[in-house]
Amino acid sequence: MNWRIAQAKQKFSELINAALQEPQRIYNRDRLVAVVIEAKVFEEFLSWQQNKGKLSLADAFTELHQIAAKEDYTLEISPRQDRFDSFADVLNDVSV
Repeated sequence: MNWRIAQAKQKFSELINAALQEPQRIYNRDRLVAVVIEAKVFEEFLSWQQNKGKLSLADAFTELHQIAAKEDYTLEISPRQDRFDSFADVLNDVSV
């Protein structure tokens, strides 16, 4: 729900109760100035904010792999055939 500042002041406890269901936006002259959210959501945000810079690239790929496994997602990549690949031709010419 959207609130005007004066309305949010007058119905503060209603605003807080509504924030337990979904974020409550507070506007001042049609400009968003604040959002009231559930404390649990704010704690999750703070945790995310503290850890967001600490992930390495390997950690990010591990997380991506876990998400893909959980969602049963596989990325299908077809072989490129739109350009000449001299390295592949050299490998074909080499006898083992």
